[in-house]
Amino acid sequence: MKPIIAGRDVAVAANAERTPSIRWALASLSLSMLLSSLGTSIANVGLPTLAQAFNASFQDVQWVVLAYLLAITTLIVSVGRLGDIAGRRRLLLAGIFLFTVASALSGAAPTLWLLIAARAAQGLGAAVMMALAMALVGETVSKARTGSAMGLLGTMSAIGTALGPSLGGFLIAGLGWRAIFLVNVPLGILAFLLAYRHLPVDIRGPKTDRAGFDTMGTLLLALTLAAYALAMTIGRGSFGPLNMALLSASVFGTGLFVFAESRAASPLIRLAMFRDPVLSASLAMNVLVSTVVMATLVVGPFYLSRALGLDPALVGIVMSIGPIISALSGVPAGRVVDRLGAPFMVIVGLTAIVAGSIALSVLPAISGVAGYIAAIAVLTPGYQLFQAANNTAVMMDVHPGQRGVISGMLSLSRNLGLVTGASVMGAVFALASATIDITTAHPEAVAAGMRITFAVAAVLIGVALAIAVGGRALAARPSLPGDA
Repeated sequence: MKPIIAGRDVAVAANAERTPSIRWALASLSLSMLLSSLGTSIANVGLPTLAQAFNASFQDVQWVVLAYLLAITTLIVSVGRLGDIAGRRRLLLAGIFLFTVASALSGAAPTLWLLIAARAAQGLGAAVMMALAMALVGETVSKARTGSAMGLLGTMSAIGTALGPSLGGFLIAGLGWRAIFLVNVPLGILAFLLAYRHLPVDIRGPKTDRAGFDTMGTLLLALTLAAYALAMTIGRGSFGPLNMALLSASVFGTGLFVFAESRAASPLIRLAMFRDPVLSASLAMNVLVSTVVMATLVVGPFYLSRALGLDPALVGIVMSIGPIISALSGVPAGRVVDRLGAPFMVIVGLTAIVAGSIALSVLPAISGVAGYIAAIAVLTPGYQLFQAANNTAVMMDVHPGQRGVISGMLSLSRNLGLVTGASVMGAVFALASATIDITTAHPEAVAAGMRITFAVAAVLIGVALAIAVGGRALAARPSLPGDA
């Protein structure tokens, strides 16, 4: 690994000389991350308006959000691999261009189904931006600043997620629903110009690293992930026969994908990667942590409104505290990772998330809103610290020819955790509340659901902690062969 790492630092130094400003390069990557996360959250607030504008049912309008999420989830690993083959800068520019054009088409769509199609195209552009922004960090900054750069990208992702609902509501009230998509156009143009001007030019790797694209693997993975994502999202919380059939299809698809990859000349995902304890542990922890984070977004509003009796405006204010803390703590978290080391800070971050989950289970019942805010103030910086450290631990020493696909896998594991968390933790909350309709449940039942849900969350993060400690112990053994 030493020659690879040394070569990578030389390449970064050479690129730094050709690039007028590394800060502007990071600005282009940060804006790419901001736009892709903003696209996820800004459309949700517009669903009631879209239903009225197109005279459509909620089930139909829901596809405006689902099409975007499905495109990202199903294609993010594939576009990461394509970036490794065709050139990450070149593909990122194409992704930003597609995202910007699709945003304009979404804003101009005359029918609901054309809007959904444009949103799917926008999701493909967002998948490119998410996967390659993280991968390009390795070609933009030195190894010693990887943690800070990862923390910055995490901050921009948090800002995009937090800004979406409030910005969307403001734009719809003032300019109409089309503005929530058209707002991306000038920002997309700026991101494209910054990336074109300041990102380092793609460096051609050896022919052995530039094998063909795995079309069959890409198709199987996309269909499998689509089946899983739909199984977790359709039905709005009820798990019926269709959900079960889709989940079974995703399990069968996983088996087919593994079989195909084991025989592919140039596989989309090299199965030997999973022998690396750092990568395997990081992906598993990412799923568990994202599942718990989604629980705060799903359960929090119901608890604040039903159990604590807050009006919608106050619920919105309290719910915005977490994303604000997340945005403020991302860059400091990255600097701490650079200073103290990624493996140790993964454990520190997970410990903070466990403490925050336990606090969410206990403190709100004792101190009300103050207890809820205090618990979120512990959990959220822990999450940002974990994200910066976990991404740095994986991406810092990864083989240059695999940065795109592994960055895509990290983003995919996060997305799968969010999708799973919305369904599974929502079901745990409803079951623990012992009610069919959570919107009419008694305050005591909702409070009980809150306690049990975050007790389960603490257990899940405890499992992640055990994985972190075990993975670190395995990684400390005699070094594994490289990814190449």
